[in-house]
Order: sequence, then C-alpha cells, then structure tokens
Amino acid sequence: MGLLDAPEYDPGPAERRWRIVKISIGVGGTLLLVFLSFWFWPNGRFRHWRQWSIATDFFAALQQKDFDTAYALYNAAPDWKQHPEKYNQYPLPQFTLDWGPSSDIGVLNSFRVDCAKEPESKGSVSSSGVIVVVTVNDRSEPAYLWIEKKSRTITTSPYKVICHPR
Repeated sequence: MGLLDAPEYDPGPAERRWRIVKISIGVGGTLLLVFLSFWFWPNGRFRHWRQWSIATDFFAALQQKDFDTAYALYNAAPDWKQHPEKYNQYPLPQFTLDWGPSSDIGVLNSFRVDCAKEPESKGSVSSSGVIVVVTVNDRSEPAYLWIEKKSRTITTSPYKVICHPR
C-alpha cells in the first residue's frame, strides 16, 4: 500500500473525542460552581459543617437533659467517665450548673444554629477555631460558642459575630 493508496480521512473519531472533552469540561465546571457556592454559603453551614454538627448535638443533648453526653461533647472526650480526674478544672457538677436549668439560659425548650464563622484573621494567621452562633429559646441575645477545629472542644466564644439572614 502506497502513500497515494491511503484510506480517506474519517473525522468521526476525532469529533467524538472533542465532544467528550467539551462535555467533561462542562460537567467539571458545573461541579466546581456548585462546590464553590456551598463553600461560600453565607451562614457557614457547609464550610464548617463539622462544628455546626457538634453544636447541634451539644444543644440537643442539653435539651434532652443528657448532661453526660453534653459534657462529653464539650470536652470532646466520649470516654471522660473512665478518667474524670483529667477534667477537674471544669467538673460535671459545675458544667451542669452553667448549662442546666438553673443557668442563664434556663430550661432549654428550643434552639437554632444560626451560623458558623471563623473570626477575622490577623495577617496570614488563621484561627484555631470557629464561632458558632446559636439562638436559644428564641432569646434576642444568642449564645456564642467557640469550637476548636482540631480538638473539637467547646468553650464560650470570646468573639461575637453577626450572621447573615437566611
């Protein structure tokens, strides 16, 4: 078979490959836009879903008056009962006074996690935790929790943030 006897060019395979590339770019771009829209969602529910979930579980345990579970979430130590001496600085009776029915919150009837945000960073240093804003019993002043990113421990937040309306 010589050079002049070559079969005629068939553009079909090249067109199919190009169609697959265009579809892949379109699908990838769409997925990227969906991901970015969830990542930058105003209330932080998707970006800080882990801290959002911890706060929800914490207040659900308080609402059910399950102070052992709430204390375990507060300290991020599900096995805290096996070595309670590690938690002598903030023991369970004090925790129950601070978060129980006799606290400033009172009897916990309802709660709503409003947002989760990182505080404003100073330069290139990012914060070690996330501020979670929770409205308790429809009070005008929400509760501000600080949840550490790595250890997942809970404390009251030293910062206050404003949530975007839903």
